[in-house]
Amino acid sequence: MGVVAAGARFWLGDDVLALAAGVGRGWCLGPAAPLTELYQAGKLDWSRAVIDGLHRQARRGGPIPGPSPVDRGRPGSKHHVITDAHGIPLAITLIGGNWHDVTQLLPLLDAIPHIKGRTGRPHRPRHLSADRGYDFDKYRRLLWKRGIQPVIARRGIPHGSGLGTVRYAVERTNAWIHGFRRLRIRREIRHDVHEAFLELACCVITYRHVQAFC
Repeated sequence: MGVVAAGARFWLGDDVLALAAGVGRGWCLGPAAPLTELYQAGKLDWSRAVIDGLHRQARRGGPIPGPSPVDRGRPGSKHHVITDAHGIPLAITLIGGNWHDVTQLLPLLDAIPHIKGRTGRPHRPRHLSADRGYDFDKYRRLLWKRGIQPVIARRGIPHGSGLGTVRYAVERTNAWIHGFRRLRIRREIRHDVHEAFLELACCVITYRHVQAFC
């Protein structure tokens, strides 16, 4: 694939497959240039992280997609993302549609890259907000052990706690991610290829924040 000219526009398409995985892991969500720029500018808000997952159909199946309990057993995948308080994506994971949401809580925290550039407290959020899908006391205790205060909605409690206003940040980011046509429905059989597109989408979203803030 040739070098993209400065200022050129590009879309998530087949021509970026060869480089997407390397870009996603090494540049976008590793010790990332865009996240580092935001952190150095003081635009990453570590006061709170927000986590959410979204189901997508997997039209062609594959080894990872599983029968979705919310889509009449059709094969599907779940995209789980964790953001800072502003909705800047910090990490994203891909699992089968039949996996429980809470299985990705700790893996997402572990996937947050170490971002260099400033001294101070460790790079971990003070609070973690999530919906009822993550309502397990076991995981609350594990978060406390990491020095993170869990703010997780409880099943059986009426709505109106105000958590929805906090979770708006990650829900908006999910909408941005799935605004890319390639990610609205999963058509890739290979897990790593689809994961590369997810990471590339997060890279583009993060870069847009850099353009807005820095």
